Amino acid sequence: MKGKLWLLVLSVTIVNFYYTYPSRAAVEHDPLEQNIVKDGSTVTLEYTLSGDDGTVIESSKGKAPLKYIHGRRQIIRGLERELAGMKTGEEKSIKIRPEDGYGAVDPKAFREFPRDKLPPEALQVGTVLTARTPDGQAIPVRVHEVKENVVVLDFNHPLAGKTLNFEVKVGEIQPSDTK
Repeated sequence: MKGKLWLLVLSVTIVNFYYTYPSRAAVEHDPLEQNIVKDGSTVTLEYTLSGDDGTVIESSKGKAPLKYIHGRRQIIRGLERELAGMKTGEEKSIKIRPEDGYGAVDPKAFREFPRDKLPPEALQVGTVLTARTPDGQAIPVRVHEVKENVVVLDFNHPLAGKTLNFEVKVGEIQPSDTK
C-alpha cells in the first residue's frame, strides 16, 4: 500500500509540474516573444531621419521600409540600442548623439589633392564626388575647400558630427532562425 501511495503522490506531482511549468520549447516559441526586437531578429522599420534644425535628411515614407537583422551592426549603434525591446507597431522618437551615430568629424579625414586632377565641374565647395577604396568600395567625398593649386576633400561620413533625430515605427519582426 505504501508503494502505491508513493507512486500516486509522485504521479500527481509530475502532472502538477507539467501543467505549472511550460516546456522549454513552449517558452522559446512564445508568440509574444516573437514580436520583440532582439538580437538575431529580422526587423522592418519605417523611419524619418532629420537634423537638429528639423530638416529631413532621409525617410522611408512612400518607399519600402528598412529591413535589417538586429545585433549585426547593420544600422548605427545608437539606433540599434534604442530599438531593442520595441514591439511590432510601436513608435518612438529617438535622438542619437554623434558618438553613437557616425562619430565626430575627424580632422585627419581632410586631404589635399592637386586641383588639376579634378574635373572643372567638381571645383565647387559642397560638390560630392565618389572615391574608391583600395578594395574597390565606393565612398562619398565632399569638396571642402578650393585653393589656388589644391582642393581640400573631406572623407568624413556626411553625417559625422551631427546629432540625428529619428521618428521610427517598428513593422514586422521575424524571430532568429538560430536557437
